[in-house]
Amino acid sequence: MGILNFIKSQFIEVIEWVDDSEDTMVYRFPVQGKEIKMGAKLTVRESQTAVFINEGKAADVFGPGLYTLSTENLPVLTKLRSWPYGCNSPFKAEVYFFNAKQFTDQKWGTENPIMLRDAEFGMLRLRAYGIYSFKVSDPLNYMKQVSGTSGLAETQGITGQLKRLIVSGLTDLLGELRIPALDLAANYDEISEKAQQKLADKFSEFGLTLVSFYVENISLPQEVEAMLDKRTAVNMFGNVQQYAQFQAADSIKDAAKNPGGLAGAGVGLGAGAAMGSVFTQAFAQPQQQGSVCPHCGAQTPAGSKFCPVCGKQAQPTGGKCVKCGAAIAAKAKFCPECGAPQAAEIFCKNCGAKLESGAKFCPACGNKVE
Repeated sequence: MGILNFIKSQFIEVIEWVDDSEDTMVYRFPVQGKEIKMGAKLTVRESQTAVFINEGKAADVFGPGLYTLSTENLPVLTKLRSWPYGCNSPFKAEVYFFNAKQFTDQKWGTENPIMLRDAEFGMLRLRAYGIYSFKVSDPLNYMKQVSGTSGLAETQGITGQLKRLIVSGLTDLLGELRIPALDLAANYDEISEKAQQKLADKFSEFGLTLVSFYVENISLPQEVEAMLDKRTAVNMFGNVQQYAQFQAADSIKDAAKNPGGLAGAGVGLGAGAAMGSVFTQAFAQPQQQGSVCPHCGAQTPAGSKFCPVCGKQAQPTGGKCVKCGAAIAAKAKFCPECGAPQAAEIFCKNCGAKLESGAKFCPACGNKVE
């Protein structure tokens, strides 16, 4: 190869970039040390932007199209250089291609739980994850803030920073919205929309645009989910007694599946009797609580008017409450309805005459009893 052919080979005449990857954001062309010939062809494809850097300064920015590098197409670069050797003189400059397409299916998630205060459950730890997409909208700003002079920049170089930015913004947003934990699933679209608006300015600081943002799931702690499952089961059965009966029957079925039945489950004779007692209580109908006879102390069935042991009136009444008029037992010191203390003797405040229990007016002077 002659010296002229060697020099000619050093002059780049075609500048282009074909992206075969899915995550390349910035590509520097040409190889360091080569020179670009005046009059060379520059091809910028759709979803690409080319930036000329000369002596460390941004000279020109080119959108999609075919360009001939001349003084007409390089006004800024022409001012930076004197071109003392004519229009065919080569010049050293760096060309950075920026991928302006959307980088989709970028995943985000909370590495650590988000602590939030819920009106129903108190303090909760929530985890969330989803996807988002972004693109380079300001190549010069992205170069200054992120890529610098790197010859090849991929999405993995910035996604780590973006994920932390997203989690921080989403945590603050959930605290502001104060959506109850049980209503979060019904508000995924609203949360996603507000989060995208909130994070847009943060992305623009890096020369990026947050094109889309989606919340796929916000999950509760396992302890809270287990409690909700039990509450749902109780609501399905109607009351706690029926739910206890269901659990007892279910445990018998599980124990029967073991080799040897209940005995194979490790239940001995004494333990089996205890288990039987538990099952009996579970399946027994709830009994109404009775009362104690005030005379002999025997237990009387609920609703009984007379003691089955001594035959006396189970709940003898001694009069009415001095305050609310409710029936009270003999020698009762306090009313079981309003809790007012019961005096042994009551006198009229106007004339001093003795009043009967529960009297509303004085029989002597007719004054109203307060």
